[in-house]
Amino acid sequence: MAAQMKQKKEESWGRYDFLGVAKYITVMSMALVVISMIIIVTKGLNYGVDFVGGIEVQAQFNPTVDASHVRKFMADEGFAHANVQSLGDKNEYLIHLETPAGKSEQETNAFIQQTIDKIKGGITEHFAKDGAVIRRVDTVGPQVGAELRRNGILAAFYCLLLILIFVGLRFDYRYAPGAVFCLFHDAIITVGIYSLFNWEFTTQTMAAVLTIIGYSLNDTIVIFDRIRENQQHFRDKDIYWISNRSINETLSRTVLTYMITYLTVASMFFFADGVIHDFSVAMMIGMFLGAYSTVYVATPLMLILDRYQKWKRHQLQTA
Repeated sequence: MAAQMKQKKEESWGRYDFLGVAKYITVMSMALVVISMIIIVTKGLNYGVDFVGGIEVQAQFNPTVDASHVRKFMADEGFAHANVQSLGDKNEYLIHLETPAGKSEQETNAFIQQTIDKIKGGITEHFAKDGAVIRRVDTVGPQVGAELRRNGILAAFYCLLLILIFVGLRFDYRYAPGAVFCLFHDAIITVGIYSLFNWEFTTQTMAAVLTIIGYSLNDTIVIFDRIRENQQHFRDKDIYWISNRSINETLSRTVLTYMITYLTVASMFFFADGVIHDFSVAMMIGMFLGAYSTVYVATPLMLILDRYQKWKRHQLQTA
């Protein structure tokens, strides 16, 4: 009886046929990547002060103040082109201005300090009855912002390149493209969502994107490692059967890991503010994408490359 149960267990690929619907979800994921790239190219990103330079003031009011009143005040103060953005609730706003230019660096710094003092003093005085509080003031020069933007893009590129090399050496070249495209899928759709909704893209968001790449890779490596182990154990089974079984075997581990991590990120989202809240937003989006991309992006691409390798080998043998 025990032998029959063992044999039945070995013949089964698991409870769920994940790859049975893989082609539909994979096509959808590919379409989302293309759409995200189009949105990013055509609409661009709403870069924060870290990337474009300028002055950024975060002000809070209690009771609430309408955004039009804040914009009117900024225009009256001589900052008609100031960008006033609501931060979730109507009682907190992010005011972004371009860096005032001077003839020298010292003069520019003096203009920046005068502008900050004027805005801080004006807001606290004009909105005194509304309980105005200056929560944060950031200043970044345009050259520094451009350098940060370039370094962020290079960091993501080198990260994906090194992962491509690592997975290729650790497993096989069949696994590497799927793993890297899976990570690119998670990162580019996250950035595309930021572009679509015109959310501010800051250095914290960039840090979250790089964290998503590393976190998603972990789950991909676990499944790929189980596939390789099962290939040694089930030599008479095809790669499709082995992949489905491997995904089922690592399912409980994947679900528990994502649930625990998601609880942590959700806590930061609901109870933190400022840069921690910004970081958690990008993480929640990226983790949701990473939860299915390993199964429905990385693994199907590995199966396609495996099929191509067998076809190429057959062509060589029949030549």
